[in-house]
Amino acid sequence: MPKITRFEDIEAWKTARKLTNQIYQLSGQGAFAKDFGLKDQIRRAAVSVMSNIAEGFDSRTDAQFRDYLGRARASAGEVRAQLYVSLDQRYTTKEQFDAAYDLADKVSRQLFRFISYLEANPRTKRIREDSLEYDVSTSRHRDVKTS
Repeated sequence: MPKITRFEDIEAWKTARKLTNQIYQLSGQGAFAKDFGLKDQIRRAAVSVMSNIAEGFDSRTDAQFRDYLGRARASAGEVRAQLYVSLDQRYTTKEQFDAAYDLADKVSRQLFRFISYLEANPRTKRIREDSLEYDVSTSRHRDVKTS
């Protein structure tokens, strides 16, 4: 697995970003746009997938990271469930539903594999900003040589 240094490097986050953009596009059209409850809920669920991956990556421990990834996966499930509502209410076509559902399912599978990988390959040290020393009084940092 390639080294991940930023949450933007995570494939599941990239997929979640595509999903979020697709959900915003779908929910901004026609009758879907007027169903404020469903529109808001599905958008928040999609954004939650992205956000939980990012928040987990910047958490203190791998256990917290895995927990956030689990939350992201649960939000992907919520998006899939709400897509059924959009289909049943004829807010989306079967083709639109399938495309968005496939992205939500893909990110869910990616997260499952990533969580499994992290559980099977625990790290002894989290990625940290070891090369930076912060001066709290000035809110500036300076490079520190580490060996």
